[in-house]
Amino acid sequence: MTSPLLEDHRPVHVVVVDAEDAASSLPAERGDGGRWAGVWLVVRRGGAPVAVVEADFGGEDVLPADTVRGLVDAAVAAHPGGPPEPSTPPVLPSVSVVVPTNLARPRQLRDSLVALDALDHPDFEVVVVDNSRPGSAEVLPELVAGLSRVRVVREPVPGISAARNAGVRSARGEVVAFTDDDVQVDPGWLRALATRLALRPDEDAVTGLILPAELETAAQLWFERHYGGFGATRVFTPLTYRGAAGRNRLTRRAEVAVQDWDGAEVRRFAVYGAGACGAGANMAFRARALQRFGPFDEALGTGTPARGGEDLAMFIRLLAGGGSIGYEPRAVVHHTHRADYPSLRGQIEAYGLGFTAMLTSLVGAEPWHVGGVLSQLPRVARRVLAGAEEPADAEEPAEALLGAPPPRELVWLERRGALKGPAAYLRSRRDVRRRLPHGPARRA
Repeated sequence: MTSPLLEDHRPVHVVVVDAEDAASSLPAERGDGGRWAGVWLVVRRGGAPVAVVEADFGGEDVLPADTVRGLVDAAVAAHPGGPPEPSTPPVLPSVSVVVPTNLARPRQLRDSLVALDALDHPDFEVVVVDNSRPGSAEVLPELVAGLSRVRVVREPVPGISAARNAGVRSARGEVVAFTDDDVQVDPGWLRALATRLALRPDEDAVTGLILPAELETAAQLWFERHYGGFGATRVFTPLTYRGAAGRNRLTRRAEVAVQDWDGAEVRRFAVYGAGACGAGANMAFRARALQRFGPFDEALGTGTPARGGEDLAMFIRLLAGGGSIGYEPRAVVHHTHRADYPSLRGQIEAYGLGFTAMLTSLVGAEPWHVGGVLSQLPRVARRVLAGAEEPADAEEPAEALLGAPPPRELVWLERRGALKGPAAYLRSRRDVRRRLPHGPARRA
């Protein structure tokens, strides 16, 4: 299925600009002879992203340098600034970066691994988990050739959770970080994650900012519009998410307190909205936290009938168990969103399915979640009646100038998927139990 809005779409140029550099004019003409609809400016200050600003060319051939300068200055002026740099650089923990892959995107995987191998961190390794079908791994030697930090482990059990668990078992670092094979990490990504954990020893995990690598198609722009990208993509200030006691018996362990850098509580939300904390493409855990709250449920995630939810389940178990998650916007990765509309439709439906599959997993493992989920039904009903809402901690977005709004069909596809989630999880759980007699020990 296609959308009639696709025919009128023109690509949007994603441009990273630093407020401390001289502004340059931006041409509307693309290298292939076509034209950009506009620019999506990722504004940085001191290496840290502070805002995303959209600008339309308005039929002109160039966005002048003084216009770019004005947009950047306005974005910086509206941002309160991050926390001060530590006077003494902290001692960074060793890190193992786990990259699950089914080898479906070999070119993107190679690009991802090259960027990971060159990261700015004194003590790290990259563990590629081969989760492909038998016979597909012939390309792996070429993909990892010349990368001194990279090693490969094999996990034949299908599914991203099984692959992540294999990576954790093989990891040697004090911290285990995760990203995906369609992601390009920023050069300072790992140092930012590790520095956050070094400065905040009370935090069990940390997530970062996920930005689009490109906005070439309407489907890619709609993913940003519909979801704000992944998790906390629109948040540019450091936060801490802590499990908090609820206000009644049903929610006694089902709330999250959001704190700013100084520890002041800025809001609360239901623990089941833990997608606000981040996403699996950009997250890291202390190894001891994974021992306590893990492993990933192998009946959840891409590659299983449940199709997703394994990262959220881990976040929720951690928060409900009294743990805390830091959000560090300096830890930036760039994700290549699905480019065509049929793939986007499938992705959005899978998100809805994965979410309710994840809730089914939590209830099956810890029945107290029944009360927590029931306490959220009135809010969910209001959302269904009103339509989709902003992510839990989204900052006020800039005016959306570029492209048509997403089709309403995406909202209904997500809801349709949600209806299928519980049954899909039960099928997936049966699959794991048939495959592994000790399945329940792997949260299946």
